[in-house]
This record gives sequence, structure tokens and C-alpha cells, in this order.
Amino acid sequence: MPPLLAPSAYRRFAPLLCLAAGLGSVFAFAPFGVWPLQFVAQALLFHCAAREAGLARSLLLGWAYGFGCFAFGVYWPYVSMHRYGDLSPLQAGLGVALFSLLLGVFSGIAMLGANWLRQRWQVGTRLSFLVVFPSAWMLSEWLRDWVLTGFPWLSTGYAHTGGPLAGFAPIFGVFGVGWIAAIVAGSLVLFCTGKRRMLAVALVLLAAGFGLRFVAWTHPSGQPITVRLLQGNIPQEEKFENSHLDESLAMYDGMLRAKPADLIATPETAIAQLPQLLPPDYIPQLVAFAKQTQSHLAIGIDISDSPGVYSNSLIDLSPQLAHDNLYRYDKHHLVPFGEFVPYGFHWFVAMLHIPLGDQTPGPQSQPPFAVKDQWILPNICYEDLFGEEIADEIADAYHAGKPQPTILLNISNMAWFGEWLAVPQHLQTSQMRALETGRPALRATNTGATAVIDPRGVVLAELPPYTRGTLAATVQGYAGLTPYILCGNALVGVLAMLSLIATGIFCRKRPR
Repeated sequence: MPPLLAPSAYRRFAPLLCLAAGLGSVFAFAPFGVWPLQFVAQALLFHCAAREAGLARSLLLGWAYGFGCFAFGVYWPYVSMHRYGDLSPLQAGLGVALFSLLLGVFSGIAMLGANWLRQRWQVGTRLSFLVVFPSAWMLSEWLRDWVLTGFPWLSTGYAHTGGPLAGFAPIFGVFGVGWIAAIVAGSLVLFCTGKRRMLAVALVLLAAGFGLRFVAWTHPSGQPITVRLLQGNIPQEEKFENSHLDESLAMYDGMLRAKPADLIATPETAIAQLPQLLPPDYIPQLVAFAKQTQSHLAIGIDISDSPGVYSNSLIDLSPQLAHDNLYRYDKHHLVPFGEFVPYGFHWFVAMLHIPLGDQTPGPQSQPPFAVKDQWILPNICYEDLFGEEIADEIADAYHAGKPQPTILLNISNMAWFGEWLAVPQHLQTSQMRALETGRPALRATNTGATAVIDPRGVVLAELPPYTRGTLAATVQGYAGLTPYILCGNALVGVLAMLSLIATGIFCRKRPR
């Protein structure tokens, strides 16, 4: 393979180049959105890793790329640990560095695994960059989705919610889009190293993805509903302070009852007090408003079923509310260290002063709730990262013959993570969920991004982040099944594994 770097310079600068490529790849994601940079950054990583004979160096280069990506793209837990968790700047910075090193292991494993297979099977250049490296990359991202409860933030596919490859999302999901993006990156390496015709692979994939964006996998269902999405913009340092609770409760009471709508949604834990501690007339007044105006009030609130047992929940105060039919959704995919304490780490959480740090998860499968003839499927904050879990909820309803969810609703509080990257990155995950399921997605958040997203992943309306306001819109629900709803991540996982197996068989049988 003709080198892109002089051999003498390569050995010295390859780790730094991969680190810089990882840093640069962040600009492919929101809020920057320069998605072609993802291809370039990954192509540089693949090229550097392919020149390595030693597996340890392959691991190092992939690790450097991953560390660069996450140290820049996921720096914001520093804000939680330092500003709200009372860790010193040094402790919080060290925590982010260790977290980024841990996440970087997955891309390191991908490069190590790809080179091990190449050497074992004596794979040729074309198959290396079009099959082995892309498949190993996709499988490593899928691994990151579930190991230690999973952290799929900044998965490659998210960079392409606004690009041509988004057309593959309803078929393969975010990991499938990342797999195809890695094939494009591999074809760029081949093009730059003298195999000019291989650029056709990238062009065909980009054209196919663009064409698939015009395929309607789902269809309008029922009548549109009116929605109001609330953004309180309450500073996190005030949210759970007793001196500010009355002010916060009064603000949300006013915002909820300001104007009727079919669905009015608050952010996560908008009511920052347990129901039994609220003023006696607080909930009854909201129920009276819901019945009088025929509005559904989807409210984020923490609920305690017994002493010391807390759930991060959403309740629906509906016009038909009775004592025995309150709809309640409990967050089931909790954030490690923020919402539950992994075994053996209570000493670390004791250093942080974060309220409700060890919560109780809800059931994995929870039904949607009805608003007129639309069915709203909620998820809370971090759960929006796990597309297969949301798709499974829709598939389960279909197989059970129950009403399919027609609108997705995410309620979040991103004030924990300060300003800049976390908010637009989280909005991008909701765009991917809309693409995967072919359904509109609503977001009601404390500081942003409060938005309405159509089934094609396009943001139709959004409140300015870090402001207080209400986003009003009319939303049409959609029904039907995308291939991703039916197959989840299994389809792309099986295809990647089969492509690797076929490559191994081919290389073993070919003449030496």
C-alpha cells in the first residue's frame, strides 16, 4: 500500500495524527455538522492502523483516536463533577480524562481486531478497507452500546443525521449508518493510495443513502394534536434548593395552565419535590385544568414509593384522570454514578453532592399513553441514546396487537452539563430516533434543546437554548414499521459478522 506518510515520519507522528483525527471528528457532529470530516478522520485512522505490523501499536492508535474524540466531544461531565458535584478542578479533570481513556478502549479494540484478522487471514488491501476495518469498527460501537450498561454517545452514525447516509437509518439504525460511513472512509483510503476506481464505492453508497431518504416507511395516523413544550431554564444550582422551590413550582404552574393544548409537556424533574411534599392544592389544581380544557399534562417528577426508594418519572394528568388510572412512566435505563451507583463505587458517589444519586429503575417495557387518537411513547433524558430499546417498544406493541406508539416524547434536563456541546449533541440523538422509527419526536427540556422533529429527522421548530419559553406546534402522528423496528441492531450485526466470515473463507481458499 503506497504510504500517505514518509516511513521515518510515520512512526513518530502516527499516534499524534490519530489523536488529532479523533479531535477533528467531533466537528462532524452537532453543533458543527461538517459530516464529511467524519470520513476524512476515520480514513486517516484506518490508514495509520493498516501500516502497523504490531497489534499493540494498532491498539494504541485506535485508543488515541477514541481518546481525542471523547476528551473533546464528551468533556461536559466535568461541569457536573466540578460545578455541581463539588469535586476540585483537578479531580473533575482527572475524572473526564479517565472516562475518555475508558471509552477510547473500544476504538482501540476495533483497530487491534481488524489487524489481527488481516494478518491471520492475509487479507488483501481492498477487502481490508471495505470489509475488515468497517465491520470491526461497527462491532466495537455496538459493544459500547451495552458494556457496563452502555454509553453510545457520539456513535459515528449520529454525524450523518443531516447527510445523505441518513437514508439508511430506518433500515440499519445508527450503528448501520456508522458501518456504511466506515466503508466510505475505507474507500477514501484506497482512492488516496492509488486505487482510484474505489471512489465509486463511496459515491454509490452516498447516492443510495440519498435516494432512500425519499422512501416513506411509515404513514400518517389519526388526526394531528396540538402540543406545548415547556422550557423552564432553571439553573441547576437552584433546582433542588429549598429557597427556590416555591418559585419553581409557581413558574411551572403558570406555564402549564397558561393555555390549553392536547399535550403539554414539562422537562425531566420539572417538579423538583416529591408529590407528598407538594402544597395540598398543587396537583388538584392541575387536574382541574386538565379536565376543564381537555388537556394532557405530561409532568416530569421524582416519585418515592417507600422510604429511600426513588424513581425518575413522568406522569400524565389527563382529562379522564381517576384515582386508579394515573399513567406513570419510570425511567429504566439509568445513568451510572448520576442515577445509580455501580457496585463498589459508593465511595466515589459519596464525594459528590448530587441529589437522588441511587434511584430505582422502572420496567424495561412500559406502554404509551393516549392523547386523543395518538399514542405517546415517553423516554427520559439518557434513554434517548438507546434506539433499539425504543424500537423494541414499538415492535412489542405490534406483535401483541396493541396500539402502536405514533409520537416519541423525550423529557430531559441537560443543565447538569453546562452550555455548548451536550445540548445539540442530545438533539441529534433524537433526530436519529425519529429517523429509525419513522415517527415524530418531541423534546421538552430545562435548558434545551426543546424541539419538534419530523419523521425524517428534520428539526421543524426549536426554542433558543438557555432561555425560558414555550414551544407550541401541531404534530401529526405516524404508524407503520421500519426495518429497524422489526430487526433492531441484529440486522447490521449479522451482516457485519457474515461479511467477516465470508472474507475469511475467501482468503483461505484463494491461491497463495
